[in-house]
Amino acid sequence: MDELTNGTNTGNALDPAGELQGIVGDCVHCGFCLPSCPTYQLWGEEMDSPRGRIHLIGQLLNGEEASDAAAEHLDRCLGCMACVPACPSGVRYDKLIEAARSWAADAGAAGAVPVTALPPRSARERALRAAIFATFPYPARMRWLMGPLRAAQRTRTDKLVQRGVGRLAPELAAALRLAPALPGPPARPGRPGRPPRRVPRGRLPSRIPARGERRAVVGMLTGCVQQVFFPQVNLATARVLAAEGCDVVIPPAQRCCGALSLHDGRRAEARAFAASLIATFEQAGVDAIVVNSAGCGSAMKEYGDLLADDQALADRAAALSARVADLSEFLAALGPAAPRHALALTVAYHDACHLAHAQRITSQPRGLLRAIPGIKLVELADAGTCCGSAGIYNLVQPGTARELGDRKAAAVSQAGADLVVSANPGCALQISSALAAAGTPVPVAHLAEVLDASIRGQSPATLR
Repeated sequence: MDELTNGTNTGNALDPAGELQGIVGDCVHCGFCLPSCPTYQLWGEEMDSPRGRIHLIGQLLNGEEASDAAAEHLDRCLGCMACVPACPSGVRYDKLIEAARSWAADAGAAGAVPVTALPPRSARERALRAAIFATFPYPARMRWLMGPLRAAQRTRTDKLVQRGVGRLAPELAAALRLAPALPGPPARPGRPGRPPRRVPRGRLPSRIPARGERRAVVGMLTGCVQQVFFPQVNLATARVLAAEGCDVVIPPAQRCCGALSLHDGRRAEARAFAASLIATFEQAGVDAIVVNSAGCGSAMKEYGDLLADDQALADRAAALSARVADLSEFLAALGPAAPRHALALTVAYHDACHLAHAQRITSQPRGLLRAIPGIKLVELADAGTCCGSAGIYNLVQPGTARELGDRKAAAVSQAGADLVVSANPGCALQISSALAAAGTPVPVAHLAEVLDASIRGQSPATLR
């Protein structure tokens, strides 16, 4: 660690401008963050709280040698950002944890920073992350893997593998448990914890015209996990936008937005993805870019910061970020045009962390749901607590993720809802898996699917 300068606030190899040191200094250790932190709720350990992790990061910035235990405490953070709005001092913990994750050896190898401050992860952990980032940002590769997955599901081999490798390879067991159900007709009544599988045939066209008077021209992000695992969500999103008077532009060449990479500290990788997506949507000629995945929207709104030091891209990145809107945010500002038909449903809304905490969007999705006749909206006891998905967290920290998923499933059961609604594909997979494990027959749907069913006058049974 001789690259670092001990005890100064003037910058060093990990923090050249001294920005992170300044953020660490903003923390007054008041403890308001503690109740908001999922890992502190689980274990009550100071070093597994935002306050404790800020202390660890401060030590690293001051040149202290990091232990394996310190690295583990930082890795066990979900990055859910619940502590950020809870902090009365406005500490930007999100910047600290993303920076700390870039100091891991495998993130450094991807070009995130020129030095590392954390001990290298095990070969197994590095291989797992390498496999994740070689797959999930690339829809074509995910589709290729869907063939073997579907074959395993049809023969129930996936269940046998889960039981057989649960202790030896918990990450593989978690991946199989979280995988979406086989596509087919709408889910049968009473089938526990699975979102309906109304998968459209073929891909969405590059442009869908507005129904009625055109009110806006919007671009639509299709996402990576969303387009492969939840194509029916993208279809519903496009239909809702068109019904509300929007020409919907869906660039076929769009690549990953970089959210998974950014939130895991792989900043160089995230910057490359961001640059590609900026160029794609600049050519689309749209008024706004609508995103139906909370993590993706959060990352795209950070492009201005991510590329601030790139002279060629900084202004373009900031301009694109300014046009990004979550689906609920955009629809609430636009106002309804299409009539809503009644849906007799009791709905529990789950706040996706990167929507509620990172983007501060909580009232808009609830307002859209309440505007649908027949819907009774109920709150989950822990609506603002992370479900355990958290990007790739449920794959790299499956035990902790499962604990949080179990808590979420219990909250859903207590709420007495017919349907759980969220706005993030990772949350849908995590909550569905937890409900299935608990034997709780409550389906999970995206907000776009509920709006689409109401606008089209469909039966509530299509969402079950």
